[in-house]
Amino acid sequence: MSKRIVILLIAILSAGVAGYIAMNMASPSQTQVAEVAEVAPAIELDEVLVASKTIPTGTALDGQLRWQDWPVGSLSPDFITRSVRPEAIMELTGSVVRSTIAQGEPVRSIKLLGPDQSFMSSILPPGKRAVATAIAADTSAGGFILPDDYVDVIMTTRPPGREGSFVTETILENIRVLAIDQTIREDENGRLVQVGQTATLQLTPRQAEIITVAQQMADRLTLALRSVRDVDTNGGDKGAEHLLSGAAASGGAITVIKSGQRSEVQTR
Repeated sequence: MSKRIVILLIAILSAGVAGYIAMNMASPSQTQVAEVAEVAPAIELDEVLVASKTIPTGTALDGQLRWQDWPVGSLSPDFITRSVRPEAIMELTGSVVRSTIAQGEPVRSIKLLGPDQSFMSSILPPGKRAVATAIAADTSAGGFILPDDYVDVIMTTRPPGREGSFVTETILENIRVLAIDQTIREDENGRLVQVGQTATLQLTPRQAEIITVAQQMADRLTLALRSVRDVDTNGGDKGAEHLLSGAAASGGAITVIKSGQRSEVQTR
């Protein structure tokens, strides 16, 4: 009986020793962990000024910024850092965003205008002009036309001597919208809605002349929103040149006889 007890004790002791050895092999000691931690280099950080939410073009800065930890090794020279400009949030209050800044995006001076700088002239490319034209809610794609969209300008007129007849013509194509003013009014249900009354368009000098003449001739000017897949940012100086000479595009008219009735139709 005593031999069995001795053998059992030896077996238990052997199992304990094996388990202890296995545990030490599977997990490093606290001393080893501490040594690894000391060897790993610390990442040097600075704080970068970023947008706390998406800030659209034309918005004045007023509390939409925050500081964000950023690895020094990944800093860009045009980032605004707390180590260099600790009072940047207060200093930039009132500045106008000239290009949309996404949430979390670092703020760069090139995307901002000082409170005393002209926003419109700064975003206008060389050789272009900003021209304002009156619009209404029913002539601006139901209010869905926004800055940086591209539109066609359609002119509607009533030919003299032709009661109830209308002539429409696309006088400008691929025109960038720089701005649309917004006003607040109540609809029939008492809700507040925003309706643009004036659109500011980016035009070449020649196109500016065309739309100026069209504003005098037209009964209505309509903006037709273009799909982003149809936008041609290099559309050139295209437009209804015949408006500047006072003639139709083809310089003449054709006679149409329908049901015994004769009428003159201007050709384009």
